[in-house]
Amino acid sequence: MSSVAFETERRALADVVAIPVTPFAADGSVDQDAHRALLRRLLDGGVTTLTPNGNTGEFYTLTPQERLLVTEWTLEEAGGRAAILAGVGHDVSTAVACARHAREHGARMVMVHQPVHPYVSQAGWVDYHRAVAESVPELGVVPYIRNAQLTGARLAQLADACPNVIGVKYAVPDAARFAAFARDAGLDRFVWIAGLAEPYAPSYFSAGATGFTSGLVNVAPSVSLNMIDALRAGDYPAAMKVWEQIRRFEELRAANGSANNVTVVKEALASLGLCRRDVRPPSRHLPEDERAEVAAIAAGWSL
Repeated sequence: MSSVAFETERRALADVVAIPVTPFAADGSVDQDAHRALLRRLLDGGVTTLTPNGNTGEFYTLTPQERLLVTEWTLEEAGGRAAILAGVGHDVSTAVACARHAREHGARMVMVHQPVHPYVSQAGWVDYHRAVAESVPELGVVPYIRNAQLTGARLAQLADACPNVIGVKYAVPDAARFAAFARDAGLDRFVWIAGLAEPYAPSYFSAGATGFTSGLVNVAPSVSLNMIDALRAGDYPAAMKVWEQIRRFEELRAANGSANNVTVVKEALASLGLCRRDVRPPSRHLPEDERAEVAAIAAGWSL
């Protein structure tokens, strides 16, 4: 399938790519009703690209069956209102099976999580992603890159073999490295998504990104959409005004090696009465003194 056939998918990636949370019920199970309600809130708020089974969705704490259900519920709830970029990963066979499952239920794209393995060779990285991409040639494939050692030439090698690799979620916290990587891989060849969300979006957009991921969007869709509107207009002062607005919230998420990345988002949602604050280990609830601060930020956004 030619890259022309993925034009719709490429447009969907050049946007706010929302990473929905996965709410849990009191008994610890995934709360389907709350999950669907949060998805509807995102859709009604103007979000048009969703990533079920992303890291803000606690991908690595979900059981295999839960991951499949989250994908199915997201596709059902979105209908034709949003593009779905389903997260897949773990071992190769699991990633392939999940990609095919997403395809069978109507997804048009998959995001491949960074391989979790203590020993990742660059050639092996290509092999891993090639196995997934070749298993679903009809789908757009988006590698999620967190490996600072990976070269742009390796991504180009992957895309030479798999033309359905159409975008990149780049999540190395180094704007200069991103700029070089994107140009080494092919700036115009891929849709570049700032994978570290709003805090990095202005600097990454200045270097060639056209979309960014967001967990904050679960709490305040309008805030994230205001930022991408400013970035698309090339209005960096306006984008940085939004950056200042979200700075403290994102600092709380990033503290201590992003220990509370999901916890802060769920705490904000709980303060608004939208879901329980529960997270699964190895994440944990916020301490009491930080809960009030998160609630105050969320309340300010909802005005």
